[in-house]
Amino acid sequence: MTTHEQAPEGPAAAAPPTGLPEGTGPVSAPAAPKPGRDRYLDVLRSVALVRVVTYHVFGWAWLSIVFPSMGVMFALAGMLMARSLARPAREVIKSRVRRLLPPLWAFAAVALFLMFRNGWNPLEDSEEGGAWGLARLFAYLVPVGAPPYPESDDWAMQMAGPLWYLRTYLWFVVASPLLLWAFRRLPWVMLSAPLALTALLETGLVSVPGETGEGVTDFAVYASCWMLGFAHHDGLLKRIPRYAAVSWAFLLMAFGLWWASDHLGPEGWDFNEIPLAQATWSFGFVVILLQYAPSWQRLPGRLAKWDGLVTLSNNRAVTIYLWHNLLIGVSGLIVDRGYELPFLDSDRGSAALDASYPLWSFVLTWPLIALAILAFGWIEDVAARRRPRLWPNGAANRAVRRARRA
Repeated sequence: MTTHEQAPEGPAAAAPPTGLPEGTGPVSAPAAPKPGRDRYLDVLRSVALVRVVTYHVFGWAWLSIVFPSMGVMFALAGMLMARSLARPAREVIKSRVRRLLPPLWAFAAVALFLMFRNGWNPLEDSEEGGAWGLARLFAYLVPVGAPPYPESDDWAMQMAGPLWYLRTYLWFVVASPLLLWAFRRLPWVMLSAPLALTALLETGLVSVPGETGEGVTDFAVYASCWMLGFAHHDGLLKRIPRYAAVSWAFLLMAFGLWWASDHLGPEGWDFNEIPLAQATWSFGFVVILLQYAPSWQRLPGRLAKWDGLVTLSNNRAVTIYLWHNLLIGVSGLIVDRGYELPFLDSDRGSAALDASYPLWSFVLTWPLIALAILAFGWIEDVAARRRPRLWPNGAANRAVRRARRA
């Protein structure tokens, strides 16, 4: 969830008559990466974060179709991981874990304080026994599994909800040296195997019970997107004719829509609740995004005015993701106070606030996220062993560039 840069493409490989690279042939390691950031990828990450916040405020199921944020974020993370693994794997894993944990600890301290303050006792809350309930708190220190919380408390559920992403991200980081090794020897097998595993899990042919099963499902759903990041980094996607890649992507997305149509849950067309639809739709969507990926050293045209916010959101992606759900709840408390205003103290006024409630919550959430960035965002810098910054929107760098042009 917290990655930034794109590596250049690797050397081209010979293609068979179908126009596709050999499915079982090894992929060459890419050439040395070019310096700098790819701003197109930064824009994708920013859009993904905004979409996540919007989805959690309004609950619009169709947003999971319009822009599958999790698939995009995992693909970008896999791309950067492939780039980083030019260094020793142990060093890379330690660096990724170090960057992830301190922001998580800060969030966990606040979340656990609120849950304990509301009377939650993990020793009494676990069906497996008190000691196990206490041991599960370890997931707030290292997200290897699902963290516990009082399931009867909607606030607690809302706070802990986004942590599944950190668990899946950590699993990918630890597994990446092996995944990348296997991908470069059997690229098409490694790209398609997670989709096959998701299908087996979805149809019940393979069943993993409990929270372990949820973790395995999340891993399988997004593993193909993670390895699409490998493929883009190594230049594999660019060696596929665009018409072939896009055609296969649309076919896979069409399958996802067809599968979802027969597996709609209480939330309707919410792909977050339909693993196989999520996996296939996200995979195809990311293929198209990467096939048409420009290489921007700077944001072009009208996008340039968003440069500061794009830079800020990329530098504080962990903070935004961790805190946004809790802050949506806080925004709801603020909106609730609106019912006490004199001019809304009527049936008509209350009905008007009811109708606009999600919109007000959405508007208020962003200033609260800004406050969280100021209060906790610097922890990301400390975790990355950088100088702490309160508002890293790139303003200083832009000023330097303007001075050089003057």
